[in-house]
Amino acid sequence: MNIDAISKEKVDEWYTEWTMLEAQIHAAHDARNGEAKGLMEKAIMLFERLVIEAGEEVMPINGIERMTFIKAKPGQYACYRQLDELFKETKKRTARLRLQATKNVGS
Repeated sequence: MNIDAISKEKVDEWYTEWTMLEAQIHAAHDARNGEAKGLMEKAIMLFERLVIEAGEEVMPINGIERMTFIKAKPGQYACYRQLDELFKETKKRTARLRLQATKNVGS
């Protein structure tokens, strides 16, 4: 696991990027304008970049299976909701891992 990649500042950066994309994806689904799929593909790359940089330990439970589902049909609303949950869970998980790493260093 890369401790620097899960620093609060770094996690806040990618989560801010996700929040902006999430708003665009939500609007695209509401408008039914066909833009959701392309935006989702960007969001999937963002999530994968985070996991690669931080380490697989940040991946939530069943994360690989859930990503397979999301990648299969990124234009579907259910996939958007699932990706949103993965981002939220990963943010919480990185906070837990940071706390554990801090405790281990202090021991």
